[in-house]
Amino acid sequence: MSDTGATSAAAPPTPTHAEHPGITVTDVTVRYGEVLALDGATLTVSAGRITGLIGMNGSGKSTLFKALMGAVRPDRGEVRLAGLTPAMARRRGIVGYVPQSEAVDWAFPVSVRDVVMMGRYGHLGPTRRPRSADHAAVAAALERVELSEFAERQIGQLSGGQKKRAFVARGIAQEADILLLDEPFAGVDKRSEGTIVRLLRELAEAGRTILVSTHDLHALPALADEAALLQRRVLFHGQVHEALTPERLALAFGLGADSGLAAPGDRGANPDPDPANPDPDPASAKPAATSAPSPIPRSNA
Repeated sequence: MSDTGATSAAAPPTPTHAEHPGITVTDVTVRYGEVLALDGATLTVSAGRITGLIGMNGSGKSTLFKALMGAVRPDRGEVRLAGLTPAMARRRGIVGYVPQSEAVDWAFPVSVRDVVMMGRYGHLGPTRRPRSADHAAVAAALERVELSEFAERQIGQLSGGQKKRAFVARGIAQEADILLLDEPFAGVDKRSEGTIVRLLRELAEAGRTILVSTHDLHALPALADEAALLQRRVLFHGQVHEALTPERLALAFGLGADSGLAAPGDRGANPDPDPANPDPDPASAKPAATSAPSPIPRSNA
């Protein structure tokens, strides 16, 4: 585990495990004009682990995800996914992405099956036509997320939780080694939350590297192996119960230690400034360096 001061130079957090790192972020700084979105952020997420990324609105969570997906280029520092640049990792289908609901055009005329099949694009041959193995992978992924009966339904007709499960199914069908999930529990029902937690735990146990940005602190103990507190840089990275102390949460959310901020299970104020809102950090105010190639954001180029 590690703590870094908000004003001191950020030292690389020391992982609490020895597995091979799937995600490495080293001294990454990102600026949007005069706005500093990330300031020397350093983070390692190892294979077979789930790390929860926690931070207040404007802390840089969305910018970090954009850097991991290759949508913004750091002004300084380096991002590697399984040792590859984000662009190369996407081309090889190594990284899967579950976007925020607001990033998707739910009116786009594609079925749930079509969305999950997008995860197979990297496996298709020169004809770009799905083969029997691709159809089988999609069917298996839909079954795992309990959406088989909705396979032919237009994606926008699903409930909030079902939509998130459909994108998790896309990552499963893709057979991605690394999964990035941006606010997967926002607007989902308890059944979907439980299904997503169970699936992610199974995927981690199978060796996947998983990074989850979330406002839902109460879901973290059951979901994550570790938590990283972000405030433009990584303030702390370690065990979940060590991250979710009132003192560390107050530091991450820019409050005093006597603010009444409470860890999950404690009585006190809700540490989430606005659980219904995605992270409106400076990245959301400016167009990304690259845009999604379709109304349904794809995991790989």
